[in-house]
Amino acid sequence: MSTLGSVFGRFIHLAARLSAPLGRLVAGRRFLTTWAMVEYRGRKSGKLYHTPLAVHRTAEGFVFPLPFGRETQWPKNVIAAGGCLVRWNGRTVRVRDPEIVGPEIGLRAFNPLQRAILRAIRTDRFVVVRRATA
Repeated sequence: MSTLGSVFGRFIHLAARLSAPLGRLVAGRRFLTTWAMVEYRGRKSGKLYHTPLAVHRTAEGFVFPLPFGRETQWPKNVIAAGGCLVRWNGRTVRVRDPEIVGPEIGLRAFNPLQRAILRAIRTDRFVVVRRATA
């Protein structure tokens, strides 16, 4: 199983890199709720970034899997800023209180099939954010 998980994980990573241009076109659009566009500023450069990400909505906000590991830059920028904008289902939502959590919290947001896939690609970190109040 570990070899299968490793091969599957590499396939998912390659597919994600190849599908990024398509992700930029569809992320955040109405009725495409599996993808969101996250807008944030670089903590060092100040540059504005738009990153398409897999997402799951929760009662309080959103959960984003981190399949590429802890060193991914976008969560570091969002945490440093204390939040960001999320374009999801055709609407832009300001979120706050970003936190990196483990699978015991992050996986709860996903359905059983999604959890199995996330486990297979060894996703062990997630970013949880809450909707900011107006």
